[in-house]
Amino acid sequence: MEQLLPLFIFIPLFGFILAFFFANNQEKLIATIATSTIGIHLAASVVFSLYWLFEGAPTLDLKSFTFFKEDNIEIFLDLYFDKIALVYALIGSLITFLVIIFSRFYLHRDEGYKRFFSTVLLFFLGYNITVFSGNFETLFIGWEFLGITSFLLIAFYRDRYLPVKNALKAISLFRLGDICLILSLWTSHHIWHQNITFNQLNDTALVLSHIADNHNSVFFLISMLIVAAAIKSAQFPFSSWLPRAMEGPTTSSAIFYGSLSVHLGVFLLLRTYTYWSTIITIKAIVISIGVLTVIIASLIARVQSTVKTQIAYASIAQIGIMFIEVALGWHILALVHFSGNAFLRTYQLLVSPSVLGYMIHDQIFNYVPRINNYPTSKFKQLYNSIYILSIKEWNMDEKLKKVLWNPFKFLGHKMNFLSNSISIWIMFSLLILGILLLYFEAHIPTTTDLYLHLLFAIFGTILILVSFAEKRNAINAWKLLSLSQAFAVLAIAHFNDKYENKEILIYITGLMVSSIVGYFILLNLKKVESKVSLDDFYGHIYHHPRLGFWFLFTCLVFVGLPFTPSFIGIDLMFSHVDHDEHLLIILTSISFLVLELSVLRIYARLFLGPNQKQDHPIAYKSS
Repeated sequence: MEQLLPLFIFIPLFGFILAFFFANNQEKLIATIATSTIGIHLAASVVFSLYWLFEGAPTLDLKSFTFFKEDNIEIFLDLYFDKIALVYALIGSLITFLVIIFSRFYLHRDEGYKRFFSTVLLFFLGYNITVFSGNFETLFIGWEFLGITSFLLIAFYRDRYLPVKNALKAISLFRLGDICLILSLWTSHHIWHQNITFNQLNDTALVLSHIADNHNSVFFLISMLIVAAAIKSAQFPFSSWLPRAMEGPTTSSAIFYGSLSVHLGVFLLLRTYTYWSTIITIKAIVISIGVLTVIIASLIARVQSTVKTQIAYASIAQIGIMFIEVALGWHILALVHFSGNAFLRTYQLLVSPSVLGYMIHDQIFNYVPRINNYPTSKFKQLYNSIYILSIKEWNMDEKLKKVLWNPFKFLGHKMNFLSNSISIWIMFSLLILGILLLYFEAHIPTTTDLYLHLLFAIFGTILILVSFAEKRNAINAWKLLSLSQAFAVLAIAHFNDKYENKEILIYITGLMVSSIVGYFILLNLKKVESKVSLDDFYGHIYHHPRLGFWFLFTCLVFVGLPFTPSFIGIDLMFSHVDHDEHLLIILTSISFLVLELSVLRIYARLFLGPNQKQDHPIAYKSS
């Protein structure tokens, strides 16, 4: 029976590939492919679920495909099915099917018609990989696809300023969640010394023995999982990205941020509950996050002026209650709650434009201001303070920017002198020297080698921070990114005899190809356009759509798109950082955190946003 599980991955993948062979103006064919793909998936899910229940609802686990295997590590695709996967798969298929049917008319004659349906099919692929995942590696593959498709759909109206700006804000927090998930994988490798599956985590005795032996490591692992879950489900203090993600089409808002993607944080907590169910501190943290989110999101939702923002914060509050339910062990209730909230928010978002149209006269002509009688002036001051805070969404957006990203930009600006051509050549020379030292590593004293790998890690982190802050020249920023990743590889290769040449080659292959291709695309863009700086959004995709598409694809390979050598290479790199190498793991995490933001920032600044030329209609920032 478990042999049928890969079918639920191949169906959306086949539909996504098939849609590529049709032009944007072939709307009926594109919509038919998308509708048929999701419809077949829905039918297969219903039949499979009924058969699974008839067979007694056994837990299914299938080791499907091995990406890489050696003595001390194995990376494989594992598929898993239980009652949690059943609910998420059925609800996901049904809601996606309904939204796809709605979208075929809603997006009629939109210039991004094909792009929308292709992205939704890619999202559905990532959603199913996540829902059917049987280990952390498989879950991370789906997690990455969800982040990429979120960025593409938020920035769907790519000739406007706000959608692109908000897409970058959302992907910045998603990337933080990705890094937290990677750190969980890294810790798990060192605790279990294998690629642990969720089926093995159901063995309570085995889990408790490992918790007793590795209490601090397990606490760190679970903490990273909770942060990743809180970000994906927009829980406090990461709630501000969700209303900004509503800049995409209403249908994508319904399927992503109203019903499916936003509930995957709850899914992660449910899937790993056995791991942290006995740790009272962790349960208290999850409940506290839920309680704070419910209170603050409810207050914000009550005072917002836009319907999408109201729905977004109302959904966030309900998910906060789900966090509490999961922590208390009420998992059936949490699954029922997820189902109801998903359907309700999808319906609300799809009908919200029509409801606003029906009620416009009532809003204008029948408005009666509320008269408040406060018993004391102190109560009135408190009321007004909470009101203003809620209008400003408790300043979450601004605080996150100050705490998370401004320090990186500050350090990058302070070392901006490294972005000129001479400094880049000097760093390239140091890279060549590092490669030679790696070749003669056997002749280098152990203490010297220890300092060398930390030095290379620092170089890599500095270069990526400089690239993140670079605004003058996109080509130099791309060079700095490429050099930084080469230094990151050297940092782990030095003083680590287990990190073999073939593992280095796996990552370097994807990195070098994407780096070279991206460099030549930027050179071609510079030939036809006067500016390739990063001080504004230039919207070059309007005149150069092919360059934009291939540069985006190159960027995704560069940052480790799943199923590319870079993706496997990143997992191997982190696996070879020892558990006591705290400084190295911090520097490596910062490097990979800023990497995707820097790469997508280059793409967004050059190719997205209002086009700078005046020979066609332009959507200005104020629009």
